[in-house]
Amino acid sequence: MKNEKLKIKISIADRVYPLTVFPQQEEGLRKAAKEIERAIKQFEQSYAVRDTQDVLAMCALQFAAKNEQKSIDNSNQVTEAEEKLNALNHLLTEFLAN
Repeated sequence: MKNEKLKIKISIADRVYPLTVFPQQEEGLRKAAKEIERAIKQFEQSYAVRDTQDVLAMCALQFAAKNEQKSIDNSNQVTEAEEKLNALNHLLTEFLAN
């Protein structure tokens, strides 16, 4: 049943976090944990950072920055679409007025 929660364990930075989630959330959480683990390894290799807190802070910053950039990009796309629609509306209004 969709409303029954699952008990899962997610591992991040050598720690296990037990979670109770809805079935539809499980895949996203597991993918997110894998992405965090990938980022941790990348930071450790690229910058020789060993302090787990520093690595996790860098991962958090990276993910937050990606999220913010997507928000900015989406906002810019909406603005561009609005401008194009306004220009099209102006052209149609002129055409229909003639």
